[in-house]
Amino acid sequence: MIYKSVTATELGGPEVLQVTENELRAPAANEVRIRVLAAPVCRPDVTVRTGEALYTGTPLGQKTPFVPGYAVIGVVDAVGDEVPATDAQIGDRVGVLTVTGGYTEYLYWRSDRLIPVPETVDPAKAATIPLNYIVAYQSMHRAAQVEAGDTALIIGASGGIGTALLQLGKLADLTMYGLASPGKHDILIDYGATPIDYHTQDFVAVIQQAEPAGLDAIFDGMMTLDYIRRGLSLLRRGGTLVSYGEPAGFSALFRILATLVGVNLLPNGKSFKLYGTSSYFVFNQQPFMEDWATLFKLLEEGKIDPVIEKKFSLLEAAQANTLLESGCVTGNVVLVAPELL
Repeated sequence: MIYKSVTATELGGPEVLQVTENELRAPAANEVRIRVLAAPVCRPDVTVRTGEALYTGTPLGQKTPFVPGYAVIGVVDAVGDEVPATDAQIGDRVGVLTVTGGYTEYLYWRSDRLIPVPETVDPAKAATIPLNYIVAYQSMHRAAQVEAGDTALIIGASGGIGTALLQLGKLADLTMYGLASPGKHDILIDYGATPIDYHTQDFVAVIQQAEPAGLDAIFDGMMTLDYIRRGLSLLRRGGTLVSYGEPAGFSALFRILATLVGVNLLPNGKSFKLYGTSSYFVFNQQPFMEDWATLFKLLEEGKIDPVIEKKFSLLEAAQANTLLESGCVTGNVVLVAPELL
């Protein structure tokens, strides 16, 4: 039996994503085979496809050909001979943080690296939890450790992680400000945030006037020195800036790391932290499993509702990547199995 994946045949634009065929096999002894229901299309997918990704350990990204796709939601349809029943059983709804490999109809994965997913939730919305919502939740609650009534700025408030921060910030009773283009301001207002047009407004001046005592937390999805330095100037004593995402090359990363060391050594009471999902998960799974469980419960109870700009069929990854890179997306772009369209 044949199944299909979307493969980056070389580094480059969305046009390098080609549908390829694979032979379906039984899972290895410690593996499960997952029929993929949904996979998010996210910024790391773009940077690894173009060769700009740093998290792979090389500025050239993955060796081609490879299948992109940072996460999936699916159903276990076969288990290996040595897989404990406590890990997985046929029919289980699960999530996987793949980093690469998610643009596929079937995925083979270690049974001890599965995320339990409630069967009652929409797979497309669930697909936003393993990456975008975990970044937002852990940046907010583990890194910045926000409290009700805190003031926060979201730099890049209209994307997948930004809208997750807006929803979680509203639940946490934060006073929020967000940077976004004017066409995306309505969604910030919907979640109680004050929008700032980064094209025409100096966000530093706006915040200094509105919050002269400084901010408690800043969540920065741009990860450039300009935004980091300007953001740090807005923190009160005891405030925290959390940057997530990928800097534009190793030289930018080294400058950011130097800034991080300098800020955290200065006796000004301000804190600067970098957040990265894949490396943290390798070293300590427990907080991730706890926080994913919390997020899926919030989703199941309707307390969060991921914003989805558009859904594409699983094999339409090239079109989905093109949309994501257009800059016109509010929230998330998700690939889904054809029956879920």
